[in-house]
Amino acid sequence: MFKKVLIANRGEIAVRIIRACRELGVRTVAVFSEPDREALHAMIADEAVCIGPAKSADSYLNIKAILAACELTGAEAVHPGFGFLSENAGFAKMCARCGVAFIGPSPEAMTLMGDKATAKQTMKKAGVPVVPGSDGLIGSVEEAKALAEQIGYPVMVKASAGGGGRGIRRVDRPEDLEDAIVTARREAKSFFGDDGVYLEKFIVDPRHVEIQLLADKYGNTVYLGERDCSLQRRNQKMVEECPCPVMTPALRARVGEAAVRAAKACGYENAGTVEFLLSGDQFYFMEMNTRIQVEHPVTEFVTGVDLVKMQIRIAAGEELPFKQEDIHMTGHAIECRINAENPAQGFRPSPGKITALHMPGGPGIRIDTAVYSGYEITPYYDSMIAKLIAYAPTREEALKKMNWALAEFLVEGVDTNIDFQLKLLRDPDVEAASYDIGFLGRNLGRLTKG
Repeated sequence: MFKKVLIANRGEIAVRIIRACRELGVRTVAVFSEPDREALHAMIADEAVCIGPAKSADSYLNIKAILAACELTGAEAVHPGFGFLSENAGFAKMCARCGVAFIGPSPEAMTLMGDKATAKQTMKKAGVPVVPGSDGLIGSVEEAKALAEQIGYPVMVKASAGGGGRGIRRVDRPEDLEDAIVTARREAKSFFGDDGVYLEKFIVDPRHVEIQLLADKYGNTVYLGERDCSLQRRNQKMVEECPCPVMTPALRARVGEAAVRAAKACGYENAGTVEFLLSGDQFYFMEMNTRIQVEHPVTEFVTGVDLVKMQIRIAAGEELPFKQEDIHMTGHAIECRINAENPAQGFRPSPGKITALHMPGGPGIRIDTAVYSGYEITPYYDSMIAKLIAYAPTREEALKKMNWALAEFLVEGVDTNIDFQLKLLRDPDVEAASYDIGFLGRNLGRLTKG
């Protein structure tokens, strides 16, 4: 086991990793930007190193500064959390060159799965169902038009190196395809430095379901059930639950086994998720996220497996302590992302100082957060305040628990989406689990009214 781990991240995920390391008897090093000098992760780690000014490119994305912090403190490994450098193959390679273990997959696996067009081809070869579309990047508008006519509208134009909802355009009519390709390419180039795009069939009214995986260095790979992430706005998840309300044991086995094939096809190690579109009893590969997900706590509640501790154990060379038949799902968990934003004003971020704070508690309630009363939410990073998770024996009970937990959650000094989350979870269709990935897009107007 490692003696010291550096966490190359901030906020609640950095705090989460620090606590996992403490349980494993591992010392921790936090890195922080100048505005994060009084951030919780910087205060509770065993050591903390300032790595630059506010701008992410000069701090949390500053590979040289992070590796220098490893050298300075003697950290043997780096945990990247999610976001920032977590899926940066170049960073993982630099860690290896510097003799620092990267707590995540190999650079080769990240590169393979990070390019969505290449990943799709890899999945097809592995026998994983994929959405009909181009075999690789779109070469010309004429080629795209011919393919769209073949697979049928609507279609999606997607950035090959994309993520977070960037570089994605839905096209319902042939006359709109060229503009969508131009726009998607421009956005992809701006955000990812790569303007490659591909085309695929748009599956109408599917659910977004992701399978959680763990894979060690010895060829052992298991899936830990699924999470339903269909309640999302502009491809950004807002509420997640485990298990998926419409999943059957037989379908779960089919999707889970496909996810394992996907992981083995790219030589994947550590914790990751394979994301699918689910339509009836059919499912299609979307992408693989090669790092821990924001919504991992719901899986931890339902399976009893600490995913972050398993990440560290795997990276340290340990074998998975269980097999597929040892994984059991019990109960139901729901996660709401509590953000400093104003839903009535287009979810505009609301930076500022938290002047009063009360968080709910009790059996089956978990809060992952890095804020405190007096904490300053800066405009430099994401607006997440906390992740609120409710767990109960049934979905109905978990919803009730989440409702009263949201009602008790008090944050003053900044706007939040707490009331919006309450209204969303009290919607009859959500209560009945009758929703898909288009639900929020269709209903956002009424949900954000007064």
